[in-house]
Amino acid sequence: MRILIADDHELVRETIAAFLESDGSFKVVQCADLMSVEKALVAHDPFDLVLLDYEMPGMNGLEGLDKILEATRPRPVALISGSANKAIAEEVLERGAGGFLPKTMAAKSLVNAIKFMAMGEQFAPIDFMTKEDEETAHPLKELLTARELQVLSCLTRGLANKEIAREIDLQEVTIKLHVKTLCRKLDAKNRTHAAMIAKEAGLF
Repeated sequence: MRILIADDHELVRETIAAFLESDGSFKVVQCADLMSVEKALVAHDPFDLVLLDYEMPGMNGLEGLDKILEATRPRPVALISGSANKAIAEEVLERGAGGFLPKTMAAKSLVNAIKFMAMGEQFAPIDFMTKEDEETAHPLKELLTARELQVLSCLTRGLANKEIAREIDLQEVTIKLHVKTLCRKLDAKNRTHAAMIAKEAGLF
């Protein structure tokens, strides 16, 4: 089976690829962002499955998933994530993806799930999809848009505007506007203060 794995975290990507290749039935191509995925789809024969990381550069939420679904149809595209919740997983499946894999899955289960999806079946872990949402809506999450939360997450990691712009595929001037709005909404003196507020509130 030919699998494309796209994840900007090299360790995650290479670990999954190593598990698959050690199984003996997979040939794996690795990418680090959506642009590389698009190039790989042109450069290689069709893949039996494309596995995309939800938060890698170029994804823009589920826009990247839609783009790759369109480019590879009818072959399956699945999403893998360490942060997406049940609601996002449900939307992923509704949009026609081959499945959703949380990064918390055991390696053997992950390999089996990838085989299952590559054969054209839709997959999502039952325990992940049926568990009750553990967290109640966070007050700060109610204040912020999805994009603002994405920018705030980057601020808590100490990224500069240029790095944030590259990671979430926006113009640097747009990031500056988001940071300004975040500071206003969070009543923060500056970007560092905004990141501190988010961390202290347990938002990330």
